[in-house]
Amino acid sequence: MPKISKNASSQTVITTFEMTPGTCQDLLEALTDAYSEFISKQQGFIAAGLHVNDAQTRIANYSQWERREDFLAMLRTPEMRERNRQINELCKSFEPVMYDVAETF
Repeated sequence: MPKISKNASSQTVITTFEMTPGTCQDLLEALTDAYSEFISKQQGFIAAGLHVNDAQTRIANYSQWERREDFLAMLRTPEMRERNRQINELCKSFEPVMYDVAETF
């Protein structure tokens, strides 16, 4: 489970996916499979969550990594590059962005 803390040394990545309601379930399944079969087993992975909006037009993914380099190394693997090509076909766009926790309440 993600732990959000201002003083954490971990890397936070928030990725948003835009899709049609008709492809939401397919994309959710592809992301779930990627996390359960591959991403969660990569060095530095801490935790992640997938969130779907009511209209099923957006998925938000929150993930935490021990280090920025761990996340980047996972992205560069041949398996993840292939998975991202397949994910790209299921959505209009997706963008992973690295964040630092500025404050918690």
